[in-house]
Amino acid sequence: MRATLLRSRWQLHTAAYFGVMVSLGLANAALGPTLPRLAAQAGVTIGAVSILFSARSLGYLCGSLLSGRLYDRLPGHPVMAAAALLLSAMLLLVPHAPEFWTLVGIAGGWGLAEGGLDVGSNALLIWVHGSAVAPYMNALHFCFGLGALLSPIIVARMMALSGAHASAYNVLAVLVLAVVLLAFLPGPRPPVANAEHAGMQRPTGLLQLIMAFFFLHVAAEASFGGWIYTYALHRGLANEASAAYLTAAFWAALTVGRLLSILISARLRPRTLLLGGLAGALASVAVIAGWPADPAALWLGTAGSGLCIGPMFAATVLLAERRMPISGATTAWFFVGTSCGAMTVPYIIGQLFEWRGPQMLLLAIAVVLLLAMLVLAALLAFFPVRPVSRQQAAG
Repeated sequence: MRATLLRSRWQLHTAAYFGVMVSLGLANAALGPTLPRLAAQAGVTIGAVSILFSARSLGYLCGSLLSGRLYDRLPGHPVMAAAALLLSAMLLLVPHAPEFWTLVGIAGGWGLAEGGLDVGSNALLIWVHGSAVAPYMNALHFCFGLGALLSPIIVARMMALSGAHASAYNVLAVLVLAVVLLAFLPGPRPPVANAEHAGMQRPTGLLQLIMAFFFLHVAAEASFGGWIYTYALHRGLANEASAAYLTAAFWAALTVGRLLSILISARLRPRTLLLGGLAGALASVAVIAGWPADPAALWLGTAGSGLCIGPMFAATVLLAERRMPISGATTAWFFVGTSCGAMTVPYIIGQLFEWRGPQMLLLAIAVVLLLAMLVLAALLAFFPVRPVSRQQAAG
């Protein structure tokens, strides 16, 4: 009877974390399709408004560091509920910011809340499932992709119906608010020292390399998802509606990639998924660059990039979990890497975009993916997996 109750609680927790990630995807993917509208709202150029990516990511970095400590010390679910309340409030405020720097501050609060939700859902899922977390981790990030897929569609439909981006942000804010129900569920506690990682010390330099890899592949994801809408408009390959659906196609492909990774994670090691994903994403970017005036190449390359980038986040977490103990604070450092990548590279692309044109998006993403390959090669060469249980295969 006790085992049945425990299993039911685990299932409820897992479903709740999946819902958190859907909400996170909805919020995260909303900025790209509304970027030109926000630039007009604030009376600034596309290059200037790209600082919103950096402000949101700076907030995300602070939220990750702060929440990592909170999750190790306080019940996790109320912390996540508070982050959801903050995120919903920021989404409501975005289309009503009267000045540009007010909008930048709101974007920082937006990121702060996202950092808290992201760290919590990943860390608590590992605490619930331990060494059996692999399929659940892939499913968790599939849920993020699902939310990110739905977000541009919601934005496009609401802007088409109302003619204003405020209605889209209002709908997203209400959907995110459902996460607050988590506060009423008892949450898991951080593991003290489970048998799998007993006596396992973190090798020097491992965390830094993993952070660097998170930085690079999340930078590629954020840059593509955030700028492909504006790229298509400036190339004359799409209007506002079709560019929004192109963005949705990227997130749809990313979601499919994460769905497939749930099915194949038992057969392929995380490093195989990562190496294949980086190679495939580079090839997809090359397709767009090779045929810059062809809408079919743009759609094919966009879908291919999303499909290949999709499994990377969960695979990186699993790669790390097989090499070090995972606490709330450790998970927070992972997300420091992701936030720095999402903060710096999309902003730099915005400046390059204005300086030399939309083709700089493809060049920047290609460079980022090549650097990610080098970091992954170093990670695999210098930090082989440490077997921690019979159930875990080599990473």
